[in-house]
Amino acid sequence: MSHIELELESISVRLAETQAEIEAAQALRYTVFYEEYDAIPNAEMVADRRDFDEYDAYADHLIVVDSSGASDKIVGTYRMLQRSGADQVGQFYSSSEYDLSPLLKCGSTLLELGRSCVLPDYRTRPILQLLWQGIADYISEHDIELMFGCASLHSTDIKSISKPLSYLHHYHLAPETIRPRALKGRYINMDIIPQEDINARRVFAELPPLIKGYLRAGSCIGDGAVIDEQFNTTDVFVVVQTHLLADRYRKHYERKIQKNIPGSDDAENNVQELSAFKKTKES
Repeated sequence: MSHIELELESISVRLAETQAEIEAAQALRYTVFYEEYDAIPNAEMVADRRDFDEYDAYADHLIVVDSSGASDKIVGTYRMLQRSGADQVGQFYSSSEYDLSPLLKCGSTLLELGRSCVLPDYRTRPILQLLWQGIADYISEHDIELMFGCASLHSTDIKSISKPLSYLHHYHLAPETIRPRALKGRYINMDIIPQEDINARRVFAELPPLIKGYLRAGSCIGDGAVIDEQFNTTDVFVVVQTHLLADRYRKHYERKIQKNIPGSDDAENNVQELSAFKKTKES
């Protein structure tokens, strides 16, 4: 089990250590995804009031813990699935939307992120900073080279999101060697508007904050989008070269925490859409 444990007053960020903590994280996911965002759970999830699947048993669960009350309260979580865990299940979760062959063949150590959520009252910059630093420490500890998952645009009307999809395709398409493609039958073409007709600065400003944060960190996008009917979103595949993420976020946030400064514009933007990187894919 990792030594990751970071403190900010009564808030800590660490890996879940017990089955009870994992189940509490699953209950939190249910609250956020199905009750707050109106996703559609299956009957078993409704009965248990937990969001869970077969991948949970093979993943590490980063949790945000509030210790200010009589008992610890899990207020945020992020699921992290390494290739060894995916092999136990048979595939990565995002394989249900994308052909991951380029990533699986590239020789890099991989980490799939998903199931991220934080309770509304805790969606603050300092807490998100701790969460990001926890991810960065995990990446460093396990020598992760590529991190990936699905980020969402909050519409299934492709026409209404044609500008952001086209912008991502023209300006941030991943190199072919690490470019997953949406599965046949689910593939939505992102090359809708010609590049010369896109106001890149304006479209970037209107992207979901989490996607903007990853792009600022040097991440890139897979080929094709996928409509997620369960969550009423359109997913894009995000690939992050982790050395860029670590350089941009970990060092920056570490300095902020040490100086007791609330945060940066990037953190403020990202906190609004923490759940956008919600799934790979969530269900």
